[in-house]
Amino acid sequence: MNKQPTSNVTDATQQVSWLAMGIIVLAQMQMAFNVNAIPVSIGPIVEELNIPSTSVGTALVVYSLFVAAFVMVGAKLGKIFGERLVFQAMVLAHGAAMGIMALSSSAEMMNLSQALAGLAAAALVPTLVVLIAFNYQGRQKAQALGILAGSPALAGALAFFVAGFLGTVLSWRYSFGLLLFLSIIIFILSFRLKPVPRQSGVKIDFIGASLAAIGVILISFGFNNLNTWGVVIAKAAAPFNLLGLSPSLLFIVFGLMLGQAFFAWSHQRVTLGKPPLLPPEVLDSPQERSTVIALLIIGALGPAVNFLIPLYIQIVQGQTSLFTAVAVVPYTLSIAVSAITVVRLYERLTPRRIAVVAFIMVAVGLTSLALTISNEWGTPLVILSLIVLGLAEGSLLTLLFNVMVTSSPKEMAGDVGALRGVANNMSTALGTAFAGIVAVGLLGMIVTTSLNQSTLPDSLKRQVNLDSIDFISNEQLDDVLAGTTATPEQVATAVQINEAARLRALRASFLILAGFSLLAILPALGLPDYNPNDSAAPPPTAKRRKKPAPTRVK
Repeated sequence: MNKQPTSNVTDATQQVSWLAMGIIVLAQMQMAFNVNAIPVSIGPIVEELNIPSTSVGTALVVYSLFVAAFVMVGAKLGKIFGERLVFQAMVLAHGAAMGIMALSSSAEMMNLSQALAGLAAAALVPTLVVLIAFNYQGRQKAQALGILAGSPALAGALAFFVAGFLGTVLSWRYSFGLLLFLSIIIFILSFRLKPVPRQSGVKIDFIGASLAAIGVILISFGFNNLNTWGVVIAKAAAPFNLLGLSPSLLFIVFGLMLGQAFFAWSHQRVTLGKPPLLPPEVLDSPQERSTVIALLIIGALGPAVNFLIPLYIQIVQGQTSLFTAVAVVPYTLSIAVSAITVVRLYERLTPRRIAVVAFIMVAVGLTSLALTISNEWGTPLVILSLIVLGLAEGSLLTLLFNVMVTSSPKEMAGDVGALRGVANNMSTALGTAFAGIVAVGLLGMIVTTSLNQSTLPDSLKRQVNLDSIDFISNEQLDDVLAGTTATPEQVATAVQINEAARLRALRASFLILAGFSLLAILPALGLPDYNPNDSAAPPPTAKRRKKPAPTRVK
């Protein structure tokens, strides 16, 4: 008779607990759906707004830049006003930005909506980590972090189909309009979240914020324009040059200098007893630095693969974007499944062992892709390689995220979330740019070598601009050669060179990425060799703190 009420209380507690996780996941999926719906909707947006496709890509870059640049400031807002209140306000602000996106009539209005969405996401992202830290403990918290890490992959798969269907049948605007209604639903449900008391005495370091924001913007913008402006020597498309050097190189160098200045300024403020924008405690141990480096590497490898796979399917094989969406489902679902379920390994394997094995699996998957891809997608080994790659990638995203959170006190969960947000957006820009530079650079070398060894006359080669070689389909190559004196036999030879060069360049790119995955084993060896969630594990950051955390007030 007395056991039944206790069971009911436990069940109710679990129900409320996982309802809170559901609300957090919905907010994460709201942001991730926007990011994935933009590239899926490129065709309809370009056609309706009569703008170039690069303008749509610019909107996505604007969003990422604003998130990366202001996410550390966003973490402070949660401490000042309370994470639940900031969560509620930013969910609605992000939804309002999606409403503006749905009503956009020009590229400028679209960029404005994504800038506002990026600002909202910059404050929203850290609150997700804090709400998990204050609602969950132990293994349940590890499971919640895994679900949070896997939800963007699920949102991406959902965005491919929903945005693709609505953009084809109705209008691309409905995809973003739905996010406005979703934000209202999340706001109503958010009152079921446990309130997190605000911290007193928290101030924003505006000088540090300026150094970090400008540095992140310069680095991200530089990496995103490496192909267009040039890696070292400025190309003709570059807006300016300094002694012939590419603006991208200058942006990256000055951005890194500002990053160094930011960390120096932060340590100076700590010495003077003033609160920095990012507490040095979240990065002051070799273990934490190894974790961030490993996160940057896997965070760059994932976007690199996401760049190369559509390039392979749509350019090499000539398939549609809808076919691409279906083809990457095994890869996307593998990331989501492993991100959610890897926590089951925590009781048997340490983070160091899981990370080392996972990076080896990433290298195996990439190498297998390089050896098996051809002009036919249906090769079972290609799909199996993507599954292996996705399982390893999802495991690493959750594992490294969990190590970052458990290495710092609960009061720093927002700062850890901000650091993760910067790392994710920076690595996305770096990975995509690196993949493009390597693939296009290799393509140019292979095409040039093949042309020199071919029987095509020099007079024909001079009619084609070989200084701007890029991945193009056979149909696009036919259009280029149509304006030259090429004979049908010479066109056939050029098409054959193009097909072989594209495939060899992609294979070599996958092998280079596999090499970087093996190099990532070095920082992975710096991860803890014990379970961070184990009560017997030493508290890495708490024992290093020289002063207590700011007082919590209601």
